[in-house]
Amino acid sequence: MELSIATYIEQHKQQFLDELFDYLRIPSISSEAAHRPDMMRCAEWLREALRRAGATRAEVFGTDGNPIVYGERIVSAEAPTVLVYGHYDVMPVDPIDEWTTEPFEPVIRDGRIRGRGADDDKGQGFMHVKAFEALVATGTLRCNVKFMFEGEEEIGSGALTTWCGEHKEMLAADVILVSDTSLLGWETPSITCGLRGLAFVEIEATGPNRDLHSGLYGGAVVNPVNALCKLIGSLTDEATGRITIPGFYDGVREFNTAERAAINAAPFDEGAFAAAIGLDGLHGGEKGYTAMERKGIRPTLDVCGIWGGYTGEGAKTIIPASAHAKVSMRLVAGQDFERITELFVEHVERLAPQYGIRVRCQALHGGYPYMAPTESAAYQAAAQAMEETFGRRPVPFYSGGSIPIISTFERVLGIKSILMGFGLDTDAIHSPNENFPLANFYRGIETLPRFYEYFAAATTAAAGRE
Repeated sequence: MELSIATYIEQHKQQFLDELFDYLRIPSISSEAAHRPDMMRCAEWLREALRRAGATRAEVFGTDGNPIVYGERIVSAEAPTVLVYGHYDVMPVDPIDEWTTEPFEPVIRDGRIRGRGADDDKGQGFMHVKAFEALVATGTLRCNVKFMFEGEEEIGSGALTTWCGEHKEMLAADVILVSDTSLLGWETPSITCGLRGLAFVEIEATGPNRDLHSGLYGGAVVNPVNALCKLIGSLTDEATGRITIPGFYDGVREFNTAERAAINAAPFDEGAFAAAIGLDGLHGGEKGYTAMERKGIRPTLDVCGIWGGYTGEGAKTIIPASAHAKVSMRLVAGQDFERITELFVEHVERLAPQYGIRVRCQALHGGYPYMAPTESAAYQAAAQAMEETFGRRPVPFYSGGSIPIISTFERVLGIKSILMGFGLDTDAIHSPNENFPLANFYRGIETLPRFYEYFAAATTAAAGRE
């Protein structure tokens, strides 16, 4: 009697979970040098997981940064090829005192897997490994499958861009399949067909040549912290919410009335959305657009961190010599992150003398926006697979988030990506108490094999018509 995929998954649920917990226990924080050994340990663990799942080739490739894990199983030269992308690096855990569980000791609580990386992206990436295992074990794999897991997504994917260019032939595929995004909701399946780009810049503002006594010098010299706050405040027009950097909106793709109506047709409860993050409502943003539009198809500018002067316990009365800020700009179709970075730096440097300070800007990382065609065979296969699992057709969704490497894949490899995520807004990714619903983990493993089935069928049918 042949073993079905559903039966295999049901019989191995605890094994899948135990393996995921082993994966989550590795503190693979890419932004902290102290965890560099953990990055290699995690990559090697993932290589062995691919081998156990059925990959006939699995390797760890060294780079100038963190290692890249590659695996594959080729079933036929005529079969379509799916390249699975994910990342094994995770965000830092600070502030540690806000966690209610140990970040790297995963537990199940209230039906959720709790721990750093549970969703982003270890949990979601591992769904692909287990779905692949189920396909191999049941003899139902009809696509060639390649895996590419990196360890620098959270710090800009610097090494992966070069590596992809050097291994284009090995990475040849018909589509790239990614689970590093979210659903609109448990009852509202969705497929992300657009991602915003990113330009991330750090500003250093300096004034006097040393920290000064705030009584002896206050009122006579400019305080760099005060000045930097005013400068940053001027980057957004208070009345319209628009960003004031000259040229910032040049080329921005404007969606027509029908497109905007389709975006806003997706179920979205502003009150519930606000309440979930402890707010009494959604305020600010660019005037003339809904919250769905502002967080998906419009560009933004936000301060991610700002500091300067004395921040220790008690009082220290000084005018600090310098102040710093990290600024994130989310970009949309039609914007080039390198050009936006140039415009930002030029504008800030031009404003600095007005506020009595000197500034130095450093571009940290960035990436281009991305849009996926909803008429493609891969998108339709993903939609069909999710409809079968969720019982309703998924909604195309424009995410406000950024995965810079996705646009790089298109430019370097010439391959489109399908963003088939299973996370939820409540998963607290990048925050303390990150989590991932256990039901979503298993639902992802259930859905992904259906994608392979429908994509293989669609590709074969298309070939037959040629």
